[in-house]
This record gives sequence, C-alpha cells and structure tokens, in this order.
Amino acid sequence: MSARTSFNELLESGAHFGHLKSKWNPAMAPYIYAEKNGIHIIDLNKTVAKIDEAASALQQIARSGRKVLFVATKKQAKDIVAEKVKTVNMPYVTERWPGGMLTNFATIRKSVRRMSQIDKMFADGTFANVSKRERLQFSRERAKLETQFGSIADLTRLPAALFIVDITKEHIAVAEAKRLNIPTFAIVDTNSNPNLVDYAVPANDDASTSIAYIIELMVNAVKEGLSDRKMDKEANAEEGDSKELSSSEAEELAEGAIIKGAKEEEEEKGGAKKPRRRVIAKK
Repeated sequence: MSARTSFNELLESGAHFGHLKSKWNPAMAPYIYAEKNGIHIIDLNKTVAKIDEAASALQQIARSGRKVLFVATKKQAKDIVAEKVKTVNMPYVTERWPGGMLTNFATIRKSVRRMSQIDKMFADGTFANVSKRERLQFSRERAKLETQFGSIADLTRLPAALFIVDITKEHIAVAEAKRLNIPTFAIVDTNSNPNLVDYAVPANDDASTSIAYIIELMVNAVKEGLSDRKMDKEANAEEGDSKELSSSEAEELAEGAIIKGAKEEEEEKGGAKKPRRRVIAKK
C-alpha cells in the first residue's frame, strides 16, 4: 500500500478530523497534529503507519485460518461493516452488543443452536400440527434471534481478534476481549484512550467516509490472508503428491532390483553346474 496515496485518500475521507478540544483524551496526544477552530486534527502520517501495522497483523490471522470479529453498532458504521465484512465471510456484530458475548460464549452458542432447531422444525413439518398462533410465535422468535446472532452463526469458537469502531461506545466488547486476552484492533478518535487496545488506528470514527475507507483496507488485508492460506494449502497438497509419487517410484525400483538380483543369482547357479558326462562301459 502506497503511503502517499493512503495519506491523500485518508485526507479526502475526512479521517483527520477529531473531536472538540474540550472532549479530548490526553492519551491521544501523540497522534494529534494540531488544533483548528477548537477541533483537534489527527496526524495522518501516524494513521498510515498504524493502518499498515494493523493490516499486516490481520492478514496473518486470516492466513492462519482463524476468525476476526468486527464490531460496529453505531448508526453511521453498522451498514458499512455488514456490507464489507460479508464479502470475506467473517463474523460481525452491528446490533446491540450482547453482554457476555465472549465471556459467556457457551450461552450465546445456545441461542445460535436455537435458530437451527427452529429452522429444522419448519423444514421437517413439525409446525404443520400446531396452531397458527404458535407458528407465529416461533417465527417471531426466529426473526429476533436472526437479528441478534445471525451474523455470528458460523462463529463456533472464540474469535482470534476483534476489530472495533469507536471503543468508547463499545467499551463492553473491549473489556471482555481484554479479560480473555483476545487481541483488539480499533479505529480510535481523539476522545478515546488508545492504550485500551492492542492495535489503535487514530482516525475519525464518526464520519461514514472515514470508517468505510479504513474498513475496506482491513477487509482487503483479510482477503489477502485468505488467499495466502489457499495457496499454502495447494502447495502442501502438491508437495504431498510428489512425496507419494517418489515413494511409489522407490518401491518400483526396489521391486525391480529384487527381481534382477533373483535372476542373476539363478543364472550364476545354472553356470556353476557342470554337465554330466555319459560313461560307456567297455566290454
């Protein structure tokens, strides 16, 4: 990724606009370039460096085959995250963060399994013999579960990392991840504490254009990681085939050597035997 191009595109997306000076968090001081009209301006050179660092780490996580959970429940971010993250089949939370999503993961999985049970009951005709009112109740329950947990249905175990938009709003998600030692990535604005996450990307977390640009970069990093994983699998498969081929060739050579040795031994034995002379008795 070209640093200069990223800088210009970040500038165009409005990623450099922070919050009012009165609302700033002193921990963000290293990432603030200046103040203009009472608003802090974020140093985009540092934002570019942090984006590269975060993208590289996400790429390695995706390459290892693990999941990254994206979290963005604020209005201007939820649709963007849902649309872009779907393309890489990663889980995401864009509705209210369910308390205990990580720390009480077993209970969350029960809710996901409940969705599967209701689907199965609809498919096998179980609801054919129940009243219309009961069917309606199950349909409403299924719709509610889909809204809350549909985007994490494929998350069968704890994610390897979280990517969060606005850690101040998603403080519960940050706290749960920290408790379980799950690495956290986040877009951090001037009103937040970047020390609460492992990979902080200083940028405007309120403008939809800024959020969309950074999320797209992270999703592209995940795509590259998944592509690398696919290439690794293909390379390992080819290596396995070549090893299998070489072992079969070795077996054939060994078998040929045994047969050849047996023939030579037989020929040697045959050559060592002297022909019998016919003795004619004299009268």
